[in-house]
Amino acid sequence: MASTTSERRGKNDRGDSQERYEGELSEHIVKIKRCAAVVKGGRRFSFAAMVVVGDGKGKVGWGYGKANEVPPCVEKARKEGMRSLVTVTLDGSTISHVVEGRYGAAHVILLPASAGAGVIAGSAVRAVCEAAGIHDILTKSFGSNNPVSLVKATFAALQQLRPKADVERLRQVNLS
Repeated sequence: MASTTSERRGKNDRGDSQERYEGELSEHIVKIKRCAAVVKGGRRFSFAAMVVVGDGKGKVGWGYGKANEVPPCVEKARKEGMRSLVTVTLDGSTISHVVEGRYGAAHVILLPASAGAGVIAGSAVRAVCEAAGIHDILTKSFGSNNPVSLVKATFAALQQLRPKADVERLRQVNLS
């Protein structure tokens, strides 16, 4: 067996290289959880990771992976995030209108901001916004401060965004 794991890294089951995703997509580790199971010989630890991936141009996804070590669970979460990419409608460096997202007890409000305002958000919501390529946004979260729930609530809010042309067409008005 001549090939090592480092040589095989970056290839999928068919042998195609996936290195092109490495340069395009950025990853943000939102949360790493440690779980302990008490067994006869002591404690057995396992890990779970929440990762947000995005290209910074309107595509963003999240993944959740579990494993007995930290690097494999981060890798599993990153791969799941790459499979779950969604497109977010951006208006320059911000969003086009106010949106609210809920997931469980987490409630997130996203507001458009003027140029130069920056990303005003907590760490979980900030990771999603930066991965999506949003550079100017105001956010407020209510209820749960669980990072996993906040990421899912932020995705629920971002999927409600509509471009101005779609809103004009649906309402049959001119918004300019």
